[in-house]
Amino acid sequence: MPTLDLSADPADLTRTLVDIPSVSGTEGPIADAIESALRSIGRFEVVRLGNSVLARTALGRPTRVLLAGHIDTVPIADNVPSRLDGDALHGCGTTDMKSGDAMLLHLAATLDNPSRDLTLVFYECEEIEHDRNGLTRIERELPQWLVADLAILGEPTNGQVEAGCQGTAAVAVTTRGRRAHAARSWLGENAIHGAAEVLNRLRAFESRSVDIDGCRYREGLNAVGISGGVASNVIPDECVVKVNFRFAPDRDAGDAIRLLEELFDGFEVEVLDVAAGALPGLSAPAAAEFVAAAGGVAVAKFGWTDVARFAALGIPAVNYGPGDPSLAHTREEWVSRRQIQEMTQVLRTFLG
Repeated sequence: MPTLDLSADPADLTRTLVDIPSVSGTEGPIADAIESALRSIGRFEVVRLGNSVLARTALGRPTRVLLAGHIDTVPIADNVPSRLDGDALHGCGTTDMKSGDAMLLHLAATLDNPSRDLTLVFYECEEIEHDRNGLTRIERELPQWLVADLAILGEPTNGQVEAGCQGTAAVAVTTRGRRAHAARSWLGENAIHGAAEVLNRLRAFESRSVDIDGCRYREGLNAVGISGGVASNVIPDECVVKVNFRFAPDRDAGDAIRLLEELFDGFEVEVLDVAAGALPGLSAPAAAEFVAAAGGVAVAKFGWTDVARFAALGIPAVNYGPGDPSLAHTREEWVSRRQIQEMTQVLRTFLG
């Protein structure tokens, strides 16, 4: 089993974590190493649930902060082991999100007398389906561990505080026609041609920009896939347009689906997936204090993250982690060592 030195420079710790492959579903070795390292500190209650590792203090502080990070990565793309080039550390998971994990693990080992009680959650299978996500199982089996005044996820934000997150909905819009021989097309009805109206409605849709707690969320409604056709000599009788809606967190999931059903009235609409967003919650005292400690500015999170889970539990939640999120899941993924160190220091000041 690899040994982790949590007191090491968090940039060096990042490299150690990256060099332990942990594609979703194979997190056993990295979970073993994290569990062993946290138990060795001696200041935490530690539990293991599958390949998720949880630790918490019981110091009687007036507030509790939950620090969370997933320990899995997308499939490796010839980018493990890691590679160092000056300040840039390259490798799978450097940005998403082993640098965030390293930051939190380092603080767990080196904050001797935090001003807040801490809960740390390092969880499995975030990059794959919801049912296998480690937080899903934790929420079901150990809900008492997900209680806090503020949750901070170490997802990559490139040095910013990203508050809340957008919701997401996916639907399939189906147009129907009638099959015919292509040589006698007037005897049929072309379902692909019928999809033009679906696309026209998407093109005409006016997306909102919404300001919440000083964070501006931009909505987006887009066709992301289209399928249809039988053969080169057949007029198609079915066409399916897949639509993705990223909605501001002032809408709930039901509102988002109703909007899509109304927009595509007259067509078959099948809901494929929907997940509510998360309000930024920056008026909560612990959240406001953290934003102040991080420079006083928070921006909206574009995209969905697990902060939505905590928001649903009534816990203000933000994303704060090293790395440019646009590099996540790419072969060229890398993170700045200096940024890891600087962001770790911000959290140290807030928590210490």
